[in-house]
Amino acid sequence: MVLWLAASSAAFALPLRSVASGAKTGSSADVRVSNDKRNNPPLLVFACDGSTRDLEQLFSQPGVLSGLQQLHAGVALALADLSAERAGLVQKLNQADVPVTAGLTLPPQQGYYLNASNAREAEARFRDFESWTKKYGLRWAAVGLDIEPRIQDFDMVRNGSKWHLAHVLLARYFAPGRVRRARDAYVALIGQMQARGYTVETYQFPFIADERKVHSTLLERLAGIVDVRSNLEALMVYTSFRPALDSALIWEYGPEAQAIVIGITVGPENNPHFAPLHWDAFSRDLLVAHHFSNVIGVFNLEGCVRQGFLERLKTLDWGQSVDISADAVRQAEALRSRIQRAIWIGAYLPYLTVALLLAAILAVWLVRRKTHNRKLPGRF
Repeated sequence: MVLWLAASSAAFALPLRSVASGAKTGSSADVRVSNDKRNNPPLLVFACDGSTRDLEQLFSQPGVLSGLQQLHAGVALALADLSAERAGLVQKLNQADVPVTAGLTLPPQQGYYLNASNAREAEARFRDFESWTKKYGLRWAAVGLDIEPRIQDFDMVRNGSKWHLAHVLLARYFAPGRVRRARDAYVALIGQMQARGYTVETYQFPFIADERKVHSTLLERLAGIVDVRSNLEALMVYTSFRPALDSALIWEYGPEAQAIVIGITVGPENNPHFAPLHWDAFSRDLLVAHHFSNVIGVFNLEGCVRQGFLERLKTLDWGQSVDISADAVRQAEALRSRIQRAIWIGAYLPYLTVALLLAAILAVWLVRRKTHNRKLPGRF
């Protein structure tokens, strides 16, 4: 879920949305996304988060390293461990001149992803990472911070621990200071990384853009994500979770993204929410994402190799247009509106509750006063 940042800041210039101005394609409201970039393909960065053994086998397959080289693509490697074997993978990529982003992650018992619950552990992990990097002479294109809830939170959802989860969320809801402390800690950590000469990237769920629009910290409080900026922020817009929306989700969130991560390319076929993208949907997502950014992350490399995408990417026409149906665009717009309303209501629920309670008390008081006045002598 991490991606490499290009050295040139010009790579992140966002094209104006008016370029794809909803040209007629059979329905007057359909959107035609046009790309005048046939000779300017994006920088592709493939996420790798598997075990060291699995990744050793992956990179040993014929055509994988050479395919990355021919595509001038990078790899974002999740550092689940700082072992000699993991360092060997990085050295192999360094020797092949494949740019590598260090995906800073934590041991599972510490939450794995970076969030408000483990800022102190993330700082310690970075110190260990620097020592490990120096020991093995590793080279990095960037350091990536994948900001997501703790894996323990996902486990509670999967295991149906509703009451435990509700208790945790309620405690977080009334702890706004936690958000401030987390932001301060990660701002300091990012500054430390930059001072060491690293380019720093952050990877966020797209809902962070909705939270910003309604000026809320609800998702930060509940999910533990941290709204912190770095050299580059990438929104992880996985259309495989809502295939009916096609690439409309990317169209909706693209204008607010410096870079976009698309996916997923690996997963169980029998699960509609985790089924992998096949070539048609995958290539469409790439083209729409390229309309907004010259840097595109892909989750993940294993799925691309398994489905033969690397070879097909070599001949992809980056200048072709993509049509998104009016219905898909309307559904994506409606989804964002619902998300933003839910965030706003959730963020201001205590204030709304207090206001309603005060209004009810005032109404009761007025009724009782009117009744009392009618009972006074001389009143009719």
